[in-house]
Amino acid sequence: MWRTCLRLRDGGRRLLNRPRGGLIASEGRGPSPPTPARAYAPPAERKRFYQNVSITQGEGGFEINLDHRKLKTPQAKLFTVPSEALAVAVATEWDSQQDTIKPYTMHLTTLCNTSLDNPTQRDKGQLIRAALKFLDTDTVCYRVEEPETLVELQRNEWDPVIAWAERRYGVEISSSTSILGPSIPARTREALVSHLASYNMWALQGIEFVVTQLKSMVLTLGLIDLYLTVERAVLLSRLEEEYQMQKWGSIEWAHDYELRELRARTAAGALFVHLCSESTTVKHKLLQG
Repeated sequence: MWRTCLRLRDGGRRLLNRPRGGLIASEGRGPSPPTPARAYAPPAERKRFYQNVSITQGEGGFEINLDHRKLKTPQAKLFTVPSEALAVAVATEWDSQQDTIKPYTMHLTTLCNTSLDNPTQRDKGQLIRAALKFLDTDTVCYRVEEPETLVELQRNEWDPVIAWAERRYGVEISSSTSILGPSIPARTREALVSHLASYNMWALQGIEFVVTQLKSMVLTLGLIDLYLTVERAVLLSRLEEEYQMQKWGSIEWAHDYELRELRARTAAGALFVHLCSESTTVKHKLLQG
């Protein structure tokens, strides 16, 4: 997980139009959230204005310092995280910026801002329902009827993950070729609600973030439970797309860029969940630029 944290700087630019004139987290105004709003959108690039990044422990948790300025959220709240390990991961994002600050590569910072400000004012139950909503359209539960080679590929690659989830959580998850999707038993929903309720609000923000990347509750559970690696989870979420590209070809640079970006976002979300779910102490608090 820590090696993943140190590689987050390689995430790449998001394929979307970012709001212009936005301010970084240490300045009080935030950009307009996407629709439907789940998290802050990264603000625009700007020149790096600090030399050193450090971590201090305050009354509310661990704080990030850019030189002698304390980092703040878009709503001008003090940027405070619950664990030292998460603080180190966020500080690494800021320390990794070169001459230009590129917020769209700083997924952990964005997730922390969302958790601290809660811009959509959702409670724990709403976060759980938002994540479970993807179960109705879960990537691994929708199957094709043809061609046979893709049918077999989906069966061979997705069925073992579903079988694992059924054993792990004591639930029933079916697949379907119908446009209406599979029928998810009420007991399955209740069991997964109970499982997700064991996470705190911060971790749930990360879980929902991962679910939106993979378009799959099942793959997200496999990733968070360490049954799947980031690379494997991303590949399984893009199985049909990868099949079509192998058959018909692709624009190489665009494919590689999109894949790398999806891996970076998924890795950041999974790391965020784990760092928000564990109490981890590290020895070195000061990161020199």
